[in-house]
Amino acid sequence: MQQRPEELERRIEELEAQVDRLRRQRPRGIRKRSRVMIGALPLYDIALGPDPEGGRLRGHAKGVVAIGDVATGVVAIGGVAVGLVSFGGLSLAFLVGIGGLALGSVALGGAAVGGIAAGGGAAGVVAVGGGAVGRYACGGGAAGVHVVSEARRDPEAVRFFREHAPIPLCTEGRARSR
Repeated sequence: MQQRPEELERRIEELEAQVDRLRRQRPRGIRKRSRVMIGALPLYDIALGPDPEGGRLRGHAKGVVAIGDVATGVVAIGGVAVGLVSFGGLSLAFLVGIGGLALGSVALGGAAVGGIAAGGGAAGVVAVGGGAVGRYACGGGAAGVHVVSEARRDPEAVRFFREHAPIPLCTEGRARSR
């Protein structure tokens, strides 16, 4: 059975209206960018969520202060953050990185790797954590040259942490020198 032209036109209009409603319902992200530029970078850039017009599933923010699903900046905040100072699920920093997995000169996170590292698992020149590996290491399970742990209390490590740690985190404990 063939439909009449009027019926086909009505159906086309209904379908176009449905498509328009669906387009408006699509998830949209946030995109905000400063007009103020510092060198080649905007002062701030925010890019969160999908960008249907740009065909992107995630936002990549690039700015002095960058906030996004992926963020690159002097200060970067995001799921994946790369910067001088960064905060994120995966944090890669030239100076201070804070995140689930943090890498930086100073790294703080669930897993931290850096010159100075603190976290559940930490590796660095100075490492503090539940599991810590470093030249100076402090933790429940610590390994390194100079160690404070439940099993070992190196006098050099105790002196180092007493002099350099901001809190008496690694100088208290029950372990004895071996």
